[in-house]
Amino acid sequence: MRSSSLWIWMILIFASGLLLSACGGVTSEAAIPEPAKIEADGRITLTEMASQRLGLQTAPISEAQVGGGMQTVVPYAAVLYGQHGETWVYVSPEPLVFLRQPITVGDIEGDAGVLLEGPPVGTQVVTSGAAELFGVESGLDEGH
Repeated sequence: MRSSSLWIWMILIFASGLLLSACGGVTSEAAIPEPAKIEADGRITLTEMASQRLGLQTAPISEAQVGGGMQTVVPYAAVLYGQHGETWVYVSPEPLVFLRQPITVGDIEGDAGVLLEGPPVGTQVVTSGAAELFGVESGLDEGH
């Protein structure tokens, strides 16, 4: 009996810690940092530390041989889908600055999306951390 009571207490303490963490009662190094600034045009400027914590990585939009011709392609990891079927990427026009850019994907070939409409070849797009960047943009990291 005694060992089962101990286990129950340990579980309750662990669950309490999780609840406090979820409600912001306990801070975490992994918490999503606040952006330095969000402009009216949607431009997000992050600090270097915020960018590192979000794990942001970028890659350029490129051209590739697809279906018998050269096509503009975007790394599929960069493509985000909205709840109404809209698609976009986050472009990085300059270091630590990110902006949502609508795109139209015509087809998916392996790990690339073939663009019908979108930013030009060479544009840097966020390939890792885009969902976290969306959370920062939409305020999903606030209010826990």
